[in-house]
Amino acid sequence: MELLKEVANISGQSGLYRILKPTRTGVIVESLDGKKARSVVGANARVSVLKDISVYMANHQDNAIPLGDIFMAIKEKHGNKVEMAVKTASDAELFDFLDSVAPDFDREKVYASDVKKMINWFNILSVNMPEAFEKSAEPEIEVEKTEEA
Repeated sequence: MELLKEVANISGQSGLYRILKPTRTGVIVESLDGKKARSVVGANARVSVLKDISVYMANHQDNAIPLGDIFMAIKEKHGNKVEMAVKTASDAELFDFLDSVAPDFDREKVYASDVKKMINWFNILSVNMPEAFEKSAEPEIEVEKTEEA
């Protein structure tokens, strides 16, 4: 989930964007859809990097779980796509969905609109950036066994 540091949501614009590089006046982004349109986002735009977003938890020692961990739980439970009509889903259905992948989330701090965004973002990432869900390979430590004579 290290690739989430390259993906951002821009306030006021739909969809997700890959951050390409900074400029003097903002950042250059590329849309994560079929068009791959590039644009410059000004310094006053509110850009939220997905790696920095977390979900409030009621009974968690840190009181929040990173969005990447939520995405991995969604992938394990629902596969590559969440088959839910997000626009017509009730708040109870959305909260039941989040409860199935992240039990004990804080129902007072997490809103239904947040769950809708999470589902939409997950579906966008799984289609346009599936490599974001690959677990990073940790180097294996080889232990040599010596036989005593």
